[in-house]
Amino acid sequence: MDRAIKKKKWTTKRVLTILGLSAIVVLIAASYYFTSGKPKLNVDTERISIGEVKNGVFRETIPVNGVVLPLTSIYLDAQEGGRVEEKFVEDGTIMKKGEPILRLSNTDLLLTLMGTQNTVYNTLTQMQINSNNAQQNTVSKLNQMADVESQLKEAERLYTLNKELFEQKVIGSQEFKQSEINYKYLLDKKKLTSKILEQDSISRLQQATQDKQSYAGSQQALNIMQKKVGDLIVRAPVDGQLTSLDAEIGENKNKGQRLGQIDVLSGFKVRVDVDEHYLSRIYPEQKGEFTFADTTYELKIKKVFTQVTSGRFQVDMEFSGKTPSGIRRGQTLQILLALSDERKALLLPRGGFYQTSGGNWVFKVSEDGRKAYRVDIKLGNQNQDYYEVLEGLNPGDKVVTSSYENYGNMQELILK
Repeated sequence: MDRAIKKKKWTTKRVLTILGLSAIVVLIAASYYFTSGKPKLNVDTERISIGEVKNGVFRETIPVNGVVLPLTSIYLDAQEGGRVEEKFVEDGTIMKKGEPILRLSNTDLLLTLMGTQNTVYNTLTQMQINSNNAQQNTVSKLNQMADVESQLKEAERLYTLNKELFEQKVIGSQEFKQSEINYKYLLDKKKLTSKILEQDSISRLQQATQDKQSYAGSQQALNIMQKKVGDLIVRAPVDGQLTSLDAEIGENKNKGQRLGQIDVLSGFKVRVDVDEHYLSRIYPEQKGEFTFADTTYELKIKKVFTQVTSGRFQVDMEFSGKTPSGIRRGQTLQILLALSDERKALLLPRGGFYQTSGGNWVFKVSEDGRKAYRVDIKLGNQNQDYYEVLEGLNPGDKVVTSSYENYGNMQELILK
C-alpha cells in the first residue's frame, strides 16, 4: 500500500534563494547609505590651521618693493665730445662744487678756438685802423673849416670896405660886385663845410658803433669757444657723492653721453614699483610704512609716474618725519602701501584656502569642534594679515584657513 510522503517546507534551494535576496537588499541599502550622504574626509587637526573670525580695525594695504635713491641727483653728461685723458677721482668720491672729475681732449675744438681768437684779433686791429682813419678824416675836415672861416672873414672885411667905398663913389660897381659875390660864396661854402663836418661826426659815430658791435660779437664767440674748451674738464656741479662714473682712460665720449651722476646727500627718497591694476587708486600724499632695524617708519607718495611699462608704474615716496640712520642708496625696502583709511570690519585671517576657493567658500568648524562643513561666503578687500568678510560668517566663527588643495570635492571634514 502506497504511503504519502510529507513535503519539506524549508528546502535547501529555498533557503539559498532567501539568503541571496537578503544579501542583495543589504547591499543596496549599504550602497544607498554610503553614496547618498555628503562626501566626508578624516583630517588630522595637527596638520591644518584654524582661524577665528573677529571684529577689528581694517585697512587695505598691498606689499610693494622700493629702492632707496637720493632725494636729488644731478646727471653728468659730456658737454663736448672727446677722448678721456685723465681721471681725477673715482666712483663714490664725496665732491665739492667745482672740483674736477675728469679731463677730455678734443683737437678739433682747440683748432676752432684758435681760429676764433684770430678773428677777434683781426677785428680789433681793423677797429683801430678804422678809428685812426676816421680821426684823420675829421682833422682834415676841421682844417678845411678853419681855412673857409679865415677866407670868409677876409672876404667879409673886403666886402664891408668896398660897400662903403662904393657908396662914396670911390670905386666902381664892378669891383664892389666882385667882393660881394666872393663874400656870399665863402658864406655858402662855410655852411656846406659845416654840414659836411656834421655828417662826418655822425658817420664816425656810426662806424665806431659798428666796430664795437663787431668786436663784441667776435669776443662773445671767443668766450663761448673758451667755455666749450673749458667744458672738456668735467667738474662737480654741486656738493655731493659721485656715483655711476662710466669713463676709462683712452675711451672716446660723444657729446651728450652720460658720464655719471652726483647724488646730493641732503636726503633720500624711495622709488616704488606698483602693479598697473592699482593705477586709479594711487595718488600723492598716500601713506605706506616699512620696518627697518626693528623700527617702523612711515612714507608718503610725493609723485606718481603714470607711464606704464611691462604692466607696472612707479611712484616716488619720501620719509615722513625721521629718516632711518644707516640707510643706503640702492637698498631695497619692503613697504606696505595703504589703499584705504582704517575702518571697523569683520576679519578672517589670511591662509592658503584662498587659492582653492577663491574666497567664495570655506570649511567652517562646528561648535563642538568635531567637524568642519563647507559654507558659502563673500570676501571684500584684503591686507597682509586679513580678509574683510562681507557675508556668510559671524564673529567667533572658526574656519579652516590652511590649504584645501587635497580636499577635492569634499563637503565635510571629520576633525580628529
